[in-house]
Amino acid sequence: MNYNHTVEERFIKYAKIDTTADPTSSSFPSSEKQKDLARVLVQELEEIGAKDVEMDKWGYVFATIPSNSSKSNIPKICFCSHMDTAPDCSGTNVKPIVHRNYQGAPIVLPDDDTQVLSAEKHPYLKGKHGDDIITASGETLLGADDKAGIAIIMDFAKHILEHPELKHGDIKILFTPDEEIGKGVDHLDMDKLNADFGYTLDGGPEGYIEDESFSADALKVSIQGLSAHPGYAKNKMVNAIKMASLLVDSLPKDRLTPETTEHREGFIHPLGIEGALESATVDFIIRDHDTSKLPEYENLIADTMKSIAEAHPGIEYTIEISEQYRNMKEVLVKFPQVSEYAGEAMRNVGIEPVFDLIRGGTDGSRMSFMGMPCPNLFTGEMAIHSRQEYVVVQDMEKSVKTLIELIQIWEKNHE
Repeated sequence: MNYNHTVEERFIKYAKIDTTADPTSSSFPSSEKQKDLARVLVQELEEIGAKDVEMDKWGYVFATIPSNSSKSNIPKICFCSHMDTAPDCSGTNVKPIVHRNYQGAPIVLPDDDTQVLSAEKHPYLKGKHGDDIITASGETLLGADDKAGIAIIMDFAKHILEHPELKHGDIKILFTPDEEIGKGVDHLDMDKLNADFGYTLDGGPEGYIEDESFSADALKVSIQGLSAHPGYAKNKMVNAIKMASLLVDSLPKDRLTPETTEHREGFIHPLGIEGALESATVDFIIRDHDTSKLPEYENLIADTMKSIAEAHPGIEYTIEISEQYRNMKEVLVKFPQVSEYAGEAMRNVGIEPVFDLIRGGTDGSRMSFMGMPCPNLFTGEMAIHSRQEYVVVQDMEKSVKTLIELIQIWEKNHE
């Protein structure tokens, strides 16, 4: 079949819209500018003929491509990507650049020539000779995470609507805000979405199917010290800032940290310390693919803090633990066809699937536990959250073709 891809031009258009999430905000979405992209997507979905197109008050974008099959019991399949970009790096005034027919030479980004993409630092590029690489200009991230996913879904939707001979059941489209700060489905109406199974388009290398994620908790230690005049503080003052610093310094440094772990190894990660003499807080994130290990890590923090309190009489502390998300594999293992169909679709378009795990989470991690089993598929987004972020145009096009095959496989295998 001939494909008239629009994924590249769509991606460039979306990348230029600033949608940086704000982790300090108490609103939802955390930055109102995320709705600027949402409004564009609503308009484009209406223009290509999708049905039930809506942006709700929280900024979620919904749409449906109705079934064109005579079969009545085909599961409803959702494709989802997030609109926000990470606050780790500026997303303002993004200037996408297409580097045509990449031949292996280092790519120097023009607005900051210290930002250089080389195959030595980015080994994935070694297999992309002849492809087209999109980067930013060197001063911002690109936003391929996850505007590549959005562009893929939009190109897929356009193609499906233009080719009614491709039989499929109901297709649900969902674009979410605030995924990058862990709030992507906080206000999602699953009844409105009304999907049985889903796929997030938020993965990296070509062919990757990620159906296992971290399990994740957040932990906050609040420390109350003892204030005194610094000139008369002997045997009186207990400085909460020092106690918070001591807590972090007392935790393992050669293990259980992001910088010392890989693959299935979990970690304890202090995200921030705030405070003054009298009170301080330390925020942690706790991660492991084995959910049962999270209490072990949390107890390590609690035992360390207890020892500090015993050695420094007068301080008080509390520990708050909140669940963030759980390993999607715990759900997906009950529905193996969701990942298997994705693998079959990739093989149909000449891609060898790679089943892998995520050292992180996606909206799909939480939606899997909200009643919609939802693995993650590749988009070609690489070096995410950095000024050297890039995406491969041909990877995005292959992802579009994968979705087209995938939706037909669901139709074929269900009555």
